[in-house]
Amino acid sequence: MAIDPFVPWGVATEQSDGPRLAVKDVVDVEGLPTGAGHPDLLGKKAERDAEAVARLRSMSVFAGKTHTDELAWSLGGTNQHYGAPENPAAPGHVCGGSSSGSAAAVAAGRADLGLGTDTAGSVRVPASFCGLYGYRPTHSRAPRDGIVPLAPSYDVPGLLARELPLLEWAADVLIDPASRPAAPERAWVPADLWGELSPRVGAALAPAIRDLGLPVDRTPLGLDVTDAFAVAQAAEVWACHGAWVREKRPVFGPGVAARFERAERLTAEEVSLARKTVAEARQRLLDLLEGAVLALPSAPGTAPALGRPARTRAATLRLTCLAPIAGAPVLALPAARVDGLPLGLSLMAAPGGDENLFALASGA
Repeated sequence: MAIDPFVPWGVATEQSDGPRLAVKDVVDVEGLPTGAGHPDLLGKKAERDAEAVARLRSMSVFAGKTHTDELAWSLGGTNQHYGAPENPAAPGHVCGGSSSGSAAAVAAGRADLGLGTDTAGSVRVPASFCGLYGYRPTHSRAPRDGIVPLAPSYDVPGLLARELPLLEWAADVLIDPASRPAAPERAWVPADLWGELSPRVGAALAPAIRDLGLPVDRTPLGLDVTDAFAVAQAAEVWACHGAWVREKRPVFGPGVAARFERAERLTAEEVSLARKTVAEARQRLLDLLEGAVLALPSAPGTAPALGRPARTRAATLRLTCLAPIAGAPVLALPAARVDGLPLGLSLMAAPGGDENLFALASGA
């Protein structure tokens, strides 16, 4: 079922000029309830804006709250209880998740900025599927109070826009100041990650990588941390929501339900080993990102059709989990089309290098 991107309980009342801001319904807006994609969580109204909303309202107008996948624990852009917003850039296809409504509102021209969250790709995947610019900030620079947590070690607010200058302006308002590392001197295009993708994806994104004007470094990442990340993330999700799940036994869609069932069964040994593997991967990523920008597809392919189950979660996480592991910023670019459908390229810098990404993308 295709639905309106805006939730009915998050209707805007502001009437003034300025960029219109659509806010994902895991983020508090004063005077409105926060549903987090599940009807059992709709409760009292927020007493104040989340810090991210408060900052962005200084340069924008609130347009309304938008749908999300259940508790934001999905990349599909669907919801068992509410349905799925249709993709304005690819009619008949999903928007991607979990910031599905914010992406749909921006792609449809009903908002200029979308505020979402990105734990493991929930801004970058919708940006790719909807032909938008997307931004995940350096973890340490992002305000996170007033946001329903998923996995706090990896959660950050993120932004979506149709135009890069507006996204850059909003990013500057959203994030805390920090010292800026040196500009990247090479494009890291790891041969092992790209080698697992369809050749059509590589061919479609090759021109965007050339346009960066940087020497290409094909050093392999040399590890697959996807499973370890999934375990570490699930442990944090269960720490945040497990008591509620055990008490209420809420109904979830199949994918989210399976992830909660797995999270409930995790052992301390599994979690400890996963966290150790993730920590080792973080150090390798930080070493390889020194002086480099990592270039990867924002998603392993284009948006699946509405109503057809997507079976690409593991392949997507292989690409998207690297930024949360490193706590690093990512700028997703609407770089190509395959069979008429949008496909994005994500650029990841070392932590703190947010401004470097915008400078690189704008040719500055």
